[in-house]
Amino acid sequence: MLNGQVLALKYRPKNFDELIGQETVAITLKNTLKNHKRLAHAYLFSGLRGSGKTSSARIFAKTLLCEKAPVDIACEECVSCQMANNNSHIDIIEIDGASNRKIEDIRDLIQQTKYRPSIGNFKIFIIDEVHMLTKEAFNALLKTLEEPPEYVKFILATTDPMKLPQTILSRTQHFHFKRINPNLIKLHLQKILKLEKVEFEEEALDIIIRSGEGSLRDTLTILQQAILFCDNNLQTKLVINMLGLINPDILREIFQLIKDKKKESLLKKLEEVKNFDIQQLINQFVVIVKENLIAKGGDNINFYSKIFSILNEAKQLLFIGADTEFVLYFTFLQMLDFEAENKEKKNIREINENQQSIISQNVKREENTEPHQNNYQYELINYMNIWELRLFIYYILFTAFDNLFYLFDFFIHELLSISL
Repeated sequence: MLNGQVLALKYRPKNFDELIGQETVAITLKNTLKNHKRLAHAYLFSGLRGSGKTSSARIFAKTLLCEKAPVDIACEECVSCQMANNNSHIDIIEIDGASNRKIEDIRDLIQQTKYRPSIGNFKIFIIDEVHMLTKEAFNALLKTLEEPPEYVKFILATTDPMKLPQTILSRTQHFHFKRINPNLIKLHLQKILKLEKVEFEEEALDIIIRSGEGSLRDTLTILQQAILFCDNNLQTKLVINMLGLINPDILREIFQLIKDKKKESLLKKLEEVKNFDIQQLINQFVVIVKENLIAKGGDNINFYSKIFSILNEAKQLLFIGADTEFVLYFTFLQMLDFEAENKEKKNIREINENQQSIISQNVKREENTEPHQNNYQYELINYMNIWELRLFIYYILFTAFDNLFYLFDFFIHELLSISL
């Protein structure tokens, strides 16, 4: 649109030095391209949308087929490079896995691997969104992916590597594309805006970057829309209106009202913002809370921890389809009760501490009296043992005398019987 071309395509990287935020991947692939003996037969690029996977696959393919290869940066002058830049290179076959996902499509691809490259030294197959292939298609691809002809290279790209079969993952060299740092995106956007001669406000640029959620392609798409909407002058208010967001100043005021415990004023502010997208409002409020947390140097961490916990619960309520206006009021009024909840917890904690103190004192008192109790018990046991011994002796003596008396009586009776 600007100069007849979309920004995301106009400023697409042409080599690994221009790739934004993927230094580790870029260095590894450049070192691989310097020596073709190090080439793997299959690569897997995974990561967030707009993180540079497809661009890296095209750069890798172009550099590999450059007439001056092996090099780590393509010359951009030879016929092969020019065809690759125009997406017309006959030896670079790019397939969309979402629309060519059946086993028949993969069989056609395998059939193409049997023919040698027409121009360069390699025939390169780029399969984008490879996780969309069917199970049967994956199974058909396995053998060719494991042992392709020496001139065939596969580059698979996906946003969801967990959906790929383990048999595919084990046959590829995996490169993970991380979320691009917002600061790097900001520097890139500032460079583009200067080249396009567009004036901008820093806060407006920050809002656009947050809306892109780490995807450079999405961010550039939003930027182009903002340039057209703001007529080449990016102003914060206009960008907020375009994206349907809430003015950050209003959210900062809401946060201050929560800290000051001004319930009536907070209710009025919530009435003003209730017609906005509550999910987006909560996401923006998280940014405001994070800014305050960093500005305060981590002071009163319990307060911020509770706020983030409440916001997380609000997201869960929205996810299950709860009424948005109810979630709005319930979420922010909960934050007001934080101080009262703290006082209640403090009182409970003091009661528990007092109980623990009393218990500790009782334990000490018992410990102090325990030796006396033990001596008394010991004496009592000894006393009881002596009496038991005495009773036992009396029992023995009584039994013995009883038996003697019985024998004496028997003896007298026998004597009398004999005499008679």
